[in-house]
Amino acid sequence: MMTNNDDIFEAKALRGKLPAPPTFTTKVEEREYIKFRLAQAFRIFGNHGYDEGLAGHITVRDPIRSDCFWVNPFGLHFKLIQPEDLLLVDHTGNILEEESGQKDGPYRILNTAAFMIHSTIHSARPDVMCAAHTHSLYGKAFSALGIELDPITQDACAFFEDHTVYNQYNGPVFEEQEGGAIATALGNKKAVILQNHGLLVGTSSIEATVHFYIALERACQVQLLADSAAANQCPGGKTVKIHPDNARETGRIMGAQRAGWFSGLMEFSVLEREEGVRYKCK
Repeated sequence: MMTNNDDIFEAKALRGKLPAPPTFTTKVEEREYIKFRLAQAFRIFGNHGYDEGLAGHITVRDPIRSDCFWVNPFGLHFKLIQPEDLLLVDHTGNILEEESGQKDGPYRILNTAAFMIHSTIHSARPDVMCAAHTHSLYGKAFSALGIELDPITQDACAFFEDHTVYNQYNGPVFEEQEGGAIATALGNKKAVILQNHGLLVGTSSIEATVHFYIALERACQVQLLADSAAANQCPGGKTVKIHPDNARETGRIMGAQRAGWFSGLMEFSVLEREEGVRYKCK
């Protein structure tokens, strides 16, 4: 399971106390909140340009039925997704219409790839509440190299020894076996680079998943830029790497789940200011 370095993050990075995640009086209220938050996450991804036609999905484990997860419907743009659009899906691929809350409309289709990838991850990793996979620009470009990220910046260290590469591409993920292979490649890490495909991040909260996905996409962009510059300007054509001991310690702080949750809050705050909509507690 994911290493939790929350205590190290709070002890070393803070001078003060972090806000606490919301609490709920009922599981029904918690479900409504995570649906609202997940829909926000899609709109944040849309604003960052992580859409690519029909591709891409974010899932979150249901608090009432832990063997089920919420996911975006096939064919609806990230920027348009609202809580009532989300689908509740079990681990056999059934859309639970009665609990999804809306039966009508053209966007009640489950993306097979979303189910095949995310169902295996949620089954194998009880610690993963939220998982995201899209075909973001720099993630796709970097995935074509078939390599892990180098610790060349402080931000990249958030993924030091906490990501891996799935070094295969067998076409769109339409089979359970392929979804299982991706989950196996992810292992106990929080991210996997899918060769010739894109990025996948799974964490303990929606906010942390949003933050670390954005951070991973940017780390891919930075390494592409740095490697290109180094090829022409640095001795041996190589970038300067952070020493493994320093990268590891930095990763324990920057890559903590609590750090991801707190960092992700800023993305949601910006969206709420721009849209003028926040979750209204009952």
